[in-house]
Amino acid sequence: MKDQAENLREKLLAKELALPVKTLAVISGKGGVGKSNFALNFAIELKNRGNSVLIFDMDIGMGNIDILSGLSPSYSIADFFSENPVPLRRMITELPGGLHIIAGGTGLSTLPKINKESFYSFTEEFTKLLNDYHYVIFDMSAGLNETSLQFILSVDEVVVLTTPEPPSITDAYSVIKYITAENKEMPFSIVVNRSHNEKEGIETFNRISSVLRHFLQKDVAFLGILPDDQNITKAVKRQIPFTQYNAKAPSSRALFKMTERFCQQEFLQPRHVVKTNFVARLKRFLFER
Repeated sequence: MKDQAENLREKLLAKELALPVKTLAVISGKGGVGKSNFALNFAIELKNRGNSVLIFDMDIGMGNIDILSGLSPSYSIADFFSENPVPLRRMITELPGGLHIIAGGTGLSTLPKINKESFYSFTEEFTKLLNDYHYVIFDMSAGLNETSLQFILSVDEVVVLTTPEPPSITDAYSVIKYITAENKEMPFSIVVNRSHNEKEGIETFNRISSVLRHFLQKDVAFLGILPDDQNITKAVKRQIPFTQYNAKAPSSRALFKMTERFCQQEFLQPRHVVKTNFVARLKRFLFER
């Protein structure tokens, strides 16, 4: 006969399985490719299309999302893992327009120590937050480490930023290869940033795609191209999201088109049947491996 604790666990699991939120990890093989800038503006545009969105800066101690958006948040995710933890809901900052942000923190004297107990508390609190959103976007730190890999393997989809430069292409291939070795079914979308023209962007994607197909038998989706645009540099200096700095700039128009394409794909492939959700997968990686 099932005891009360087991019944409660089953009810909580059923609640987790029913969550409709989609989780995305935005990653890059190396730093300096514009990953955080893309993640922020992509999240803003998803919000502008009627979605509730949370962007979570997972570059703990070296986060950029708050800086790029001109925010000075009272708390960051580092405060959750401190000696006196701050609840996740208290550290949410809202941008004009309604996008919610949890900052990664900058200028920390020491990085927080993350153990299994604190991570378990994180998953419990995060489960409650998920009910509030259609999309949660994790802006991951560049490259891979054990903690970031656990998050990446738990999301529904991974967006990989690269540039046309050969080292960036090689690094993008390497992170996709590593993640695919852990989860062959993980869907990937590619964004080519700082492309001088459309031809260069398409050629860059085709190069990555063909190598992945040849060596890993892995297909990836093409999300789009962001042009090399001085408006982005100017927006960063002003600490304004580039889509808000100049909505008519080539980079903004490209981002709008990219978001529209993503939303159309979402409409054609609805998420009404989900075997397991982000928190359930994260718990499995943390506590069953």
